[in-house]
Amino acid sequence: MTFHDFNFNEQLLEGVLSMGFTTPTPIQEMTIPVIMNGDDLIACAQTGTGKTASYLLPVMNYIANSHNHHTTALVLAPTRELAQQIDQQVEGLAYFTGISSQAVFGGGDGMAYEQQRRGIQNNVNIIIATPGRLIAHLTSGVLKLDKITHLILDEADRMLDMGFSDDIMRIIGYLPKKRQTLLFSATMPGRIRTLAKNILTDPQQINIAISQPAAGIDQQIYKLHDGQKTPLLKMLLKDGGYLSSIIFASRKEIVKSLYKELKAAPISVAAFHSDLQQNEREEILLRFKNKQLPVIIGTDALSRGIDVEGIDLVVNYDVPGDPEDYVHRIGRTARAATKGTAITFVNNRDLKRLKSIEDLIEKPIALKELPEILQSIEAPPKEDRPHGPASGQRRDGKRNPKRFGKKKPPRPAQN
Repeated sequence: MTFHDFNFNEQLLEGVLSMGFTTPTPIQEMTIPVIMNGDDLIACAQTGTGKTASYLLPVMNYIANSHNHHTTALVLAPTRELAQQIDQQVEGLAYFTGISSQAVFGGGDGMAYEQQRRGIQNNVNIIIATPGRLIAHLTSGVLKLDKITHLILDEADRMLDMGFSDDIMRIIGYLPKKRQTLLFSATMPGRIRTLAKNILTDPQQINIAISQPAAGIDQQIYKLHDGQKTPLLKMLLKDGGYLSSIIFASRKEIVKSLYKELKAAPISVAAFHSDLQQNEREEILLRFKNKQLPVIIGTDALSRGIDVEGIDLVVNYDVPGDPEDYVHRIGRTARAATKGTAITFVNNRDLKRLKSIEDLIEKPIALKELPEILQSIEAPPKEDRPHGPASGQRRDGKRNPKRFGKKKPPRPAQN
């Protein structure tokens, strides 16, 4: 099957072919006919399978054929990075069609807000938005969504994880009841099904290899202690021959600390975290995408917020707490049927997490031997402290008086 078989609008097909698309991926082959038929849809597919084009193309085909000059489609996304990437893909696919789009997201300055407002007032065909900033435009009265024919929720599970459930329902209250709704998610927990039941009408359902990493990923683990992690990482980045690498850490404090150590190595690297300004984040992603920056370090915000071809190494400096996050992290490599390497550092505290990951992907991950030169490095103190609250803290982060010397009230005397 080729993209010619979908009978797309001629100008849209020209844009598809100019971007180098020839053969649709499985998710595209299965979903595009359903969407073009006008059915609501629940699609569950792993990252890197081409799901963005699977909903953009049929929606853009509808817009191109209907010659609408108002906002027809709304795409909701969990992060500004994903919203921008979807907007860029619309721009490429729509090059010959005249279809317009506007990314709407927070975190920028007043100029960014004004630019978004102008785009909205110009009645762009497609709005790609994060929920919070979209509501700001809705409540200001600038944005009207009464002519929307297509609503797409991309990475719906991630949006619910980030607490956007109420915002999504509030936004839907501004939309026409008669519309086509498409829900795309990498996982399908119960709350996604509940959301789908509330906002979709007799949806078709398509599942593509849920929670399974791409076949082209060479998955490896090293069992080591924390004192060996950074020396091993430096060796991999300097001697492994990798051209484009992402390092995932569990907290931004680790990201910042690791960035300083790698930069001093010296390794060309940038840290991506929430303390950066929006323009700084955009510059880092642009340099990384253009292959001007070989290494980027970040938290799980990067695992679904970056779509860059040619990443040949992903390193889990810390094992993620959720097995699903492991799949999303390593899914940054081996995209579009290419190959890549995913390496995970596993210390004693993370053995249970490793077991959960292997249970999810239904196979053991290959164990690599630690280089001999690193085996003599001694473990730092308290290496075996289990995951959970620090000693003397409760799970809500407050001090536990029992662990800090507060005396118990005297017991009553026995008669």
